Amino acid sequence: MDLATVLGLVLGSTLVTGSIIVGGGSIGQFYDTPSVLCVFGGGIAAVLVSYPMSFVLGFHKVFLITIFNKSPDIKATIAQIVSLSDTARREGILSLENRMEEIENPQLALGLRMAVDGMSTDVVENILRTELEAVYDRHSKGKGLIGTLGKYVPAFGMIGTLIGLVLMLSDLDPATIGTGMAVALLTTFYGAVAANAVFLPLADKLGFLNDKEILNMEIVIRGVMAIQAGENPRVTKQKLETFLPPKDRTVEEQEGAA
Repeated sequence: MDLATVLGLVLGSTLVTGSIIVGGGSIGQFYDTPSVLCVFGGGIAAVLVSYPMSFVLGFHKVFLITIFNKSPDIKATIAQIVSLSDTARREGILSLENRMEEIENPQLALGLRMAVDGMSTDVVENILRTELEAVYDRHSKGKGLIGTLGKYVPAFGMIGTLIGLVLMLSDLDPATIGTGMAVALLTTFYGAVAANAVFLPLADKLGFLNDKEILNMEIVIRGVMAIQAGENPRVTKQKLETFLPPKDRTVEEQEGAA
């Protein structure tokens, strides 16, 4: 579970709720069924127009990824590639067949199987990069789905406010103008909170997770190419660790850079 996502959602809702209570209001004052239907129903309608039904039905899966995700351990990936490179250098690339069961990364396993089977470097790299592009495209669409909600719910919040103002002004009563204005503004409130406390931050989290997974996949591709080319494991390690921030690189490399 991604505690940062859960903590952020809980903290955001707590701060908004606390601000209402500390300000002397009540939660009941901030609930209006027509406003909820306008904002969230309108947001869903916009998503249905933007994406096919089959994709929209997978929204819950995309949402759960932001909470239940296992971010790739890039340092562990590099360490495993270097270990495999050392084995291939000492015993030959065919010896990697005996280590396939310990490889959990599906892309790394795929690349090494193709290398062991004798496929050319160009073919192996082309297949792995095609897979990388497919993953990036799939993740981008998931991010776009939640981002679309974040983009449109504030607009429907404004639409709801305009509807409320029109209804209020068409039957203007000085005694109820305050209440009418408050209800009209609720849709703008719902749209702003939903977009900025939930949907847009979740879309940004998906973007972060996507970037990290794509980086991990790029490292795997470089690693497989190095193993297939028979490079020195130390050289492979130095190449791959350039993807890491300096503080996460090995002591040997930092000393070499100095």
